[in-house]
Amino acid sequence: MSTTIVLVDDHRITRQGLRMLLDKESDMEVVAEAEQGRQAVRLASELVPDIVIMDVSMPDLNGVEATRRILTENPDVKVIALSMHSDTLFVTEMLKSGASGYLLKDCAFEELARAIRAVIQGKTYLSPSISGVVIEDYVHRLSKAPVSNFQVLTAREREVLQLLAEGKSTKQMALELHISIKTVETHRRQIMDKLDIHTVAELTKYAIRKGFTTLES
Repeated sequence: MSTTIVLVDDHRITRQGLRMLLDKESDMEVVAEAEQGRQAVRLASELVPDIVIMDVSMPDLNGVEATRRILTENPDVKVIALSMHSDTLFVTEMLKSGASGYLLKDCAFEELARAIRAVIQGKTYLSPSISGVVIEDYVHRLSKAPVSNFQVLTAREREVLQLLAEGKSTKQMALELHISIKTVETHRRQIMDKLDIHTVAELTKYAIRKGFTTLES
């Protein structure tokens, strides 16, 4: 029986290349593609694939938040991050969100296939180039570090922060999140109070620094 896979990446050429390679594997089948996080969450709920291969930096809803939602709604789904970022912050936040693997985009396809098979067996897979320092830092953060601002914000507040940093207006955020303009304004005020940041420019810098968004297409 084939391992079913959903590919999530905002670059079509990346998805097409991965799909072509994965579909050549006799024990793997790509059942859907998504170009952004919200679409990935919806497809994961509809299809309940074995694996979601998740880009980390995407507009609208990033890979960290998409992973949290997918695994909250479908705990049996496994997520493997495939990212250009080797920064400890990106890796640890993906692991905290429940991802079972993290690979760099410059890895060989054979490594991705190996990671998929390992994760299906219940293992965690990290690219060898980052695994040592990441595991050490991850364990240290979990045991020693105080609650981060990332954790202080609610899931909805993190969502609003990303959209705010990406330049969305209050009205656009309300429409996209299916909430009222007043509710958006309340979330924005709470975000500013919790982070002690009181301008949109500084919030945008914070969001980029903490990996909420890169503002890259």
